[in-house]
Amino acid sequence: QVQLMESGGGLVQAGGSLRLSCAASGSIFSINVMGWYRQNPGKQRELVAHISTGGSTVYADSVKGRFTISGDNAKSTVYLQMNNLKPEDTGVYYCWAKLRTAYGGSAAYWGQGSQVTVSS
Repeated sequence: QVQLMESGGGLVQAGGSLRLSCAASGSIFSINVMGWYRQNPGKQRELVAHISTGGSTVYADSVKGRFTISGDNAKSTVYLQMNNLKPEDTGVYYCWAKLRTAYGGSAAYWGQGSQVTVSS
């Protein structure tokens, strides 16, 4: 089994900062990509950012220049530093990982979700 354990969500005023963390554990052989998606009620889950184990990053246009994704390969952990937060950043943030398990299969996994609320 594979688990993605998230931490760091919360309530912050506009202009503030939060840092999300996500640690992968379990029967993992290798991790290809880890990242974050967010979702609001009635809307599709959307990509926020992801990072490959080689360090390549992708960001949604709406967060470029404000959010920074980073990873610690040794800890199988990904971080999302969110600065200058805006009310439209509010949502449930889901950690995501595409990896190969110790049993040889490759699949995508999701964390439990962390609520981020930005007040105006």
